[in-house]
Amino acid sequence: MPELPEVEALRDFLTEHLTGREIVRVLPVAISVLKTYDPPLTALEGRRVAAVHRHGKFLDVETAGGPHLVTHLARAGWLHWKDSLPSGLPKPGKGPLALRVALETGAGFDLTEAGTQKRLAVYVVADPRQVPGVARLGPDPLAADFDEARFAALLDGERRQLKGALRDQSLIAGVGNAYSDEILHAAKMSPFKLAASLTDEETARLYAALRDTLTEAVERSRGIAAGRLKAEKKSGLRVHGRTGEPCPVCGDTIREVSFSDSSLQYCPTCQTGGKPLADRRMSRLLK
Repeated sequence: MPELPEVEALRDFLTEHLTGREIVRVLPVAISVLKTYDPPLTALEGRRVAAVHRHGKFLDVETAGGPHLVTHLARAGWLHWKDSLPSGLPKPGKGPLALRVALETGAGFDLTEAGTQKRLAVYVVADPRQVPGVARLGPDPLAADFDEARFAALLDGERRQLKGALRDQSLIAGVGNAYSDEILHAAKMSPFKLAASLTDEETARLYAALRDTLTEAVERSRGIAAGRLKAEKKSGLRVHGRTGEPCPVCGDTIREVSFSDSSLQYCPTCQTGGKPLADRRMSRLLK
């Protein structure tokens, strides 16, 4: 799933390629991605792009004097930029193409979604806060006013484990499964540690890891074409998705805890005092 760094890089890319350009056609291919109907998609046509924003993991294309096109790419969605869009109308079907946006220049972008779990979402709204997912977002961890004191206040009394707390979009916007693993590895903390149990020193360490990990990822992604961002994300991850590989810090073997629809990765030496965490799904399989 694209997370804050990748969506921020897409925002930068689209700001350069869309701002000031006129949208001439918006073509829905998979109607299921449309989560609003008023204003219609056609309200975007004939308008110039005024700005591109990011709200957590949401992309927001704002048109001058018109509505916003807000997109959440979900787990398997992506944006593909094309300097020259194919001629003719795309055909609805079982392929990955969900929506096409065409500009006056002949360029544009496609929104696609792989797999069978169709969760990519597109909204056309007068105000991005009309999108439920945007309205409930917590603070952006890279915002200038997101300081250590504000972070500590968010975690104060938080009874969940750190992994779940970091992924909660209503607590902190933009962090998902991959970067929560990376942040906890950088902070040398167990994903199962209770957020409310952190000392002042641990809170400061986690805050620094959060800001540094996301800032570094954004900088790595900046200036990279949209089509190469997924590969860049994977190459920059130290523990997430690297089960069985050596930890780049200590050399211990990276381990995994599996859940019904996801998994987390961590280093026992760096994060859990050398003790492997219980993997309940694997435990059941071994019985």
